[in-house]
Amino acid sequence: MRSRIFVVLAIAILAGGGLALGTYNMVQPKATTTVPMETQAVVVAAANLQLGAELKAEDLQVMAFPAGKAPEGTFSQPSEIIGRGVIVPIVKNEPVLKAKLASKEAGSGLPPVIPEGMRAVSVRVDEVVGVAGYVLPGNRVDVLATANPTDQRSDTTTKVILSNVQVLTAGTRMEQDQENTKPVAVTVVTLLVFPEQSERLALASTEGKIQLALRNPLDQGAPDTPGIKTAGLMGRVTPQLKTAAPTSARLRASSLPVTQTIVAPPPAPTVEMIRGDQRKSEVIR
Repeated sequence: MRSRIFVVLAIAILAGGGLALGTYNMVQPKATTTVPMETQAVVVAAANLQLGAELKAEDLQVMAFPAGKAPEGTFSQPSEIIGRGVIVPIVKNEPVLKAKLASKEAGSGLPPVIPEGMRAVSVRVDEVVGVAGYVLPGNRVDVLATANPTDQRSDTTTKVILSNVQVLTAGTRMEQDQENTKPVAVTVVTLLVFPEQSERLALASTEGKIQLALRNPLDQGAPDTPGIKTAGLMGRVTPQLKTAAPTSARLRASSLPVTQTIVAPPPAPTVEMIRGDQRKSEVIR
């Protein structure tokens, strides 16, 4: 009896093991098999590319993007864009888009960056005027001008002449010193302005001094300031003189009828006399 039980148990174990092994062999290939994902080649920046840079082979590399997931306007081969200029800064591993490059005919450098109808004007600045080196390409600044329209020192005025101006480039260049005839480093900031703004900027830098004020890029306001003179800076306010009434008003006032007022004489002093049960007031003459 026991031998039959052991035989049945052994047959059940062998049958269960064989069934489990067959099931594992059927499921395992399906679990490990993966469907290959379709990809597409996209040209990205191999390093940070600054405004006006000319694209070279070492500046670009190709990365695989999921098919159909790449941004619109990308390129598949670096040879398509080598030699073109960058008009918008590109960071490392960012896809190079058509909208961030100048046309093939425009070339590289600063000219392709200037939009139609605008001008690029460079001004010399020092460390103070350049906001201690914090003015970088892409920043927004206000331009303050200090000038004296007359020969009197009290008329020296400081005013915001340009507001919310974009900085194209900021750096140093070598110029020849007029006295020592030696090259010296000069800090230059190039601003993107309209033609009429370029006239104001050129006149301010020639006739007076300019100062740059760094702005928050989210602040798009353009305040209209009245400017300030030396007297206003020290708290002195010019007194306003009272002007006489207009001649017509005086004539109307003089044509009005004059009313005479008759003043009554003061009452004469009196003395009250009491005689017995009688009272009497007498006037003192």
